[in-house]
Amino acid sequence: MKRLLFIVLSILLSVSFSAGALWAQQKGSIELKAVAEQEKEVINDKGEKELTRVPAARVVPGDEVIYTINFTNMSEEPADNVVITNPVPEHMVYREGSASGSDTIITYCVDNGKTYDLPGKLTIVGADGKKRPAKGSEYTHIRWTLQKSLIPGKKGHVSFRAQLE
Repeated sequence: MKRLLFIVLSILLSVSFSAGALWAQQKGSIELKAVAEQEKEVINDKGEKELTRVPAARVVPGDEVIYTINFTNMSEEPADNVVITNPVPEHMVYREGSASGSDTIITYCVDNGKTYDLPGKLTIVGADGKKRPAKGSEYTHIRWTLQKSLIPGKKGHVSFRAQLE
């Protein structure tokens, strides 16, 4: 019988975070590696312009950062109900529609990690005291729920983009 593994992982990524960090829920289960990158235009060997990703070592206001969480099931058993939760880093604004992850349901939070839902269901109380739909720029956390078992040795990744205020 498959072991039920429920993982809620919060990865704190700062703007200066460039090398990534290795996280694990417990030895021998899910291993995570988080990276923060930027896209830069370079000229390739053929003289053509192309985008490449480089570590986000220096970020200035207006720059966009791509946050990627790579995961691997290090266990000898399948992992079910895997959930990865990541806060939007402080002073960063989530770029609406940028979160991705194969075979995941992506939900968001606007109340600092308390409740999660799909974008169309999230609301904020405005300055006038009335509820209104939340904007992507108001998201505080992103959550990916894997829809398939993560078999031993299986790797994957989830990601999102945010802009420095």
